[in-house]
Parts: sequence; C-alpha cells; structure tokens
Amino acid sequence: MTAITRKAENPVAHLTPEDVEQIGIELDAIRQEVIDSRGEGDAAYIRRIVDVQRKLELGSRAVLLVSVLPPAWIAGTIGLSVAKILENMEIGHNVMHGQWDWMRDPKIHSTTWEWDNASTADGWKHSHNEIHHTYTNIVGKDNDLGYGIMRVDEDQRWHPFHLGQPLWNFINACFFEYGIAAYDLELGKNLAMPKEKRSAEFKANLGKTLRKIRKQATKDYVVNPALALPTGSFVPTLAANFVANLVRNLWSHSVIMCGHFPEGVETFEKAALPEKETRGEWYVRQMLGSANISGSRFMHLMTGNLSHQIEHHLFPDLPSNRYAEVAPKVKALFDKYDLNYHEAPLPQQVASAWHKVVRLSLPNGWLATTTPANAPKQLAMLWKMTTGDRRTRRAAQARLDQLARRQRTEVAAAA
Repeated sequence: MTAITRKAENPVAHLTPEDVEQIGIELDAIRQEVIDSRGEGDAAYIRRIVDVQRKLELGSRAVLLVSVLPPAWIAGTIGLSVAKILENMEIGHNVMHGQWDWMRDPKIHSTTWEWDNASTADGWKHSHNEIHHTYTNIVGKDNDLGYGIMRVDEDQRWHPFHLGQPLWNFINACFFEYGIAAYDLELGKNLAMPKEKRSAEFKANLGKTLRKIRKQATKDYVVNPALALPTGSFVPTLAANFVANLVRNLWSHSVIMCGHFPEGVETFEKAALPEKETRGEWYVRQMLGSANISGSRFMHLMTGNLSHQIEHHLFPDLPSNRYAEVAPKVKALFDKYDLNYHEAPLPQQVASAWHKVVRLSLPNGWLATTTPANAPKQLAMLWKMTTGDRRTRRAAQARLDQLARRQRTEVAAAA
C-alpha cells in the first residue's frame, strides 16, 4: 500500500494531463445522464426500502416479545439484524449523502435524517462527506485510512505497538458504531489536550453524541427488553438486541474494509498532489483509491450498494440504486485508459483487507520473507525489533529489506 508516487511503477504514469481531464469530462457526462433521468422510479425505490425496513424492524421486535421460545429468538434476531443493516447502509448512509434530496421529501432528506447509530448525523456528515470524500486515501488527511489506530502504509514508521493492530481492528469491528462516533469527535486528539484547551465545539458535540448513545442504548437494552417482561423474555430480548447490533457492526466494518483497504488499492501523499486539484485529478484519485465487491443484487442491497464503492466515490450524491447501471460504463472507462478496476467477491476482498492489516502490523517485508524453514530466525529478529531500541530496529529493518530484495531477484530470475 505504498503511496502511489513512491511505487517503482506508477499506475498513472502513462496518463497525460489531457487524458486526466478527458476522464473528468467523460465521468461528468455519466453523472449528468443519471441526474437528468432521476424520477418517480427512483423515489419509489427508496420509499419502498424505507417501508420494508420499518416493517421488518417492527415485526422482528414483535416476535422478540416471545423470544423465550428459541424459534422466535432466532427469527427475531435475524430480522432485527437485517433491519439494522438496511437502515444504516442502504438508507441512513445514502440519505445523509444527499442522494435523495432532489425529491424534496422532508422525511427522506439529508438535513432531517437521524440514523440508528451511535454517531450523530451532523458529526458523521462532517467527517465522512466533507473530509473523507474530499481527501480520499490521502495519508495524513483522510482519517478513514486506519481510523487513526492502525498503520496503513509501508512508509509509516513501524513501532512495536503496531503488532496489536489485528486485535484492535477486530475490537473496532465488533463495536464499529462507537469507534466511528469516537472518530467523528476526534476523541483521541481532544482527550489528550488539557480540559481548558478543548474547544467549545468539541464539548458540544461530545454532549450530543453521549445523548445519542444513551438514547440508542435505552431503546435496545431497556425499553424493548422491558416490553418482553410479561412473557419472561427480558433476557432473550436483551441478548437479541446485542447480537443484532454486533452483526450490524461486523457487517458494516467488513463492507467498509472491502471498499478501502484491500491489497492493490492506492494511497496518495499530500505533498505529491497539486495545490489545486482539477476535477479530472480528483476523479482519478477516487478511481484508484476504491475497490468493488462483486455479487448478487441482494448482496448489493445489504451493502447499501457500497459494493459499488468505486462508483460511490466517483458519484457520492447519485441515488445508490443507479450504481449498478453506471458500473459497466465506469469499468469501460478504466479499460479505455488502462487503469485497474479493482473488483472481487466479498470473501476475497475481506481476506485481502485483513491480510494488509496483518502485514502492516509487522515490519516491512517480514511476512513476505518468512518461510517455514526460516521462521525461527525471523521470529528471533522480530523479537529483537520488538524489545530493542530504535537503532536495533533500523538495523533489523535493513536486513529485512536486503532479504526482500534478494527474494525478488530470485523470483525474477526463475521467471
């Protein structure tokens, strides 16, 4: 995941400035075609999804009133999990992007929607819409790259505490909504400051987020279980709500990981970007900084159509139900300009993203140069790097780099 400008072969080196601007023109034309054709069919789609989601949630919560019965618990938990995923992914995420603002429906509008999530709508829209989508995959600018808790690029200096990032990532996946809420608040940075130096804006936003979390927790872990008391289903309903939230968090984390972190997705250095990025340059960065998930229509629906992450990053304000329609046109543009359209099935993308998390938790080249035969020696080197000082780590890294170069030379000679 080395930044694109530091790669031996830059995947955009063959593009001329005229090519880049032409890509922008052609993508603008694709976008405008969808904007001009939005209509009642699209409006009916999102209204139907909202209706189905609400009925599914209500029906699932009704079934959980008798969740002391195992079949009711299973059915209610599955239904509630799906309802929460739909509300967060296909509805909340996309409504708050402004994809449906053109309908002028105050009930389905980015300025009025508040989702079933620990993050407040306003906090999420700022960190996601304004920051992430503007500075996609720019190291040091896009905090979605590792959420500030992980090493995400080979050029970031390795420290022993990075060994724990697979565990941190798993914990973050289980409680993803709370991790995103903390990320929206820039909680780590603000808590590191003395109280008197924290801004009034942070304190206000923290209060809003805590009230939102209390409201969500009260609904899921107090009110709904209490309604099931007459049937002796308080504990099963409590457990069902916890499991549904866990499933939603794991699913949404996996989808986001697949769209941003698989091997082969590019990152960018702020210093290497033009001071004033053109429309075409911004488009090319979105094209190379995203990955898609192939699959069925149901899978696309359950991902909020973020399985079309490339198209979403190019056109974040277009209705999500139209991404499948524009995807072949976008892919044709990739082919035309000899760019990599990164797409793979869900299991492959999840495995690739987790491989990167593990690989970058270790010193550069350690995983690639470790074999069953040299594992004891490699583990001894890793132990020295973990327990030694900075000079020891630098010396060991130099040996790893030398071993990696020798390995690449041998592979090239064999080919």
